[in-house]
Amino acid sequence: MLGLKLPTDPRWVNIAEKNIEEILIDHAFCEQKAASTAISLIVSFPEYEDLVKEMISLVQEEMSHFKMVHDLILERGFALGRDRKDEYVIELLKFFPKGGSRVNQMVHRLLYAALIEARSCERFKLLSEQLKDKDLRLFYKKLMISEANHYTMFLKFARKYGDLETVNKKWNELLEYEAEIMKNLGKTHSIHG
Repeated sequence: MLGLKLPTDPRWVNIAEKNIEEILIDHAFCEQKAASTAISLIVSFPEYEDLVKEMISLVQEEMSHFKMVHDLILERGFALGRDRKDEYVIELLKFFPKGGSRVNQMVHRLLYAALIEARSCERFKLLSEQLKDKDLRLFYKKLMISEANHYTMFLKFARKYGDLETVNKKWNELLEYEAEIMKNLGKTHSIHG
């Protein structure tokens, strides 16, 4: 369903389980960045009313997810701390060239967002199925469903506003590129890393 070309090595869950504090903190910042992405799309492309409406809802949902993760962090006696670099996203953003038409820029941003949500969904699925902590398994199952909806929404908008054939070609190329990135990741205690 997600179309990812390289699944996460299942051993990543072992790393995550041993470093659950780091996973939760990284996850909280991922939710915050997802809300920021939605706000950025509203600011950059206000003339696309249906996109703006969806992004408003997404901001609210992502911030509610941030609160849920933050509450979990506090309940477990951890502290949020400072944000960390997301090497996955840094590498992913190198795929599309800078510049181009506004529509191309928007489509590229939507495709990036779709892929990040798809990978998050895949990781949350692993956590929901394999963590020993029953409460965290249930928590990640609920979030996995949201991430799948976000992934399809971003992809739908990219296909709506861009040339369908071009968008599908770019999407497949991006999936291949992301698979190469993932060969070097999956060894750290972060949601994407």
